[in-house]
Amino acid sequence: MSVAQLKKLDAGRVEVFGALGFSEVTGVLKHSKEFFKGNEGLIFDLKGVDKADSSGLSLVVEWMGMAKRSGQTIAFKNIPEQMLEIARLSGLDAILPIAE
Repeated sequence: MSVAQLKKLDAGRVEVFGALGFSEVTGVLKHSKEFFKGNEGLIFDLKGVDKADSSGLSLVVEWMGMAKRSGQTIAFKNIPEQMLEIARLSGLDAILPIAE
C-alpha cells in the first residue's frame, strides 16, 4: 500500500495513485481542489489505486459534486473493483460517470 497521490496530465486528465481509505481521502480531497478551478472537463484515472474502501467512493462522489458546482464535466476510468462493488451495493453505480 502506498501514500495517495494525484498527478495532473494533459487536458484535464488526472491520475490517482495509492490508497483511498479513511486516513487518506481528506488529504487527497484537499489537493484535488486545484483541478476544479478551471472550466475544462475532468477525467480521473484510478488505475494506480491499490486499496480503496467506502471512503474512496465518498471521495469520488464529492468530486462529482465539486464538478457540478464548478460547471465542469467529470468522468472516472479504471475504478477499482472493490469501489465498484460498494457502489453497486449502495445503488451509486447508476450515477457514476464512467469513461471508457
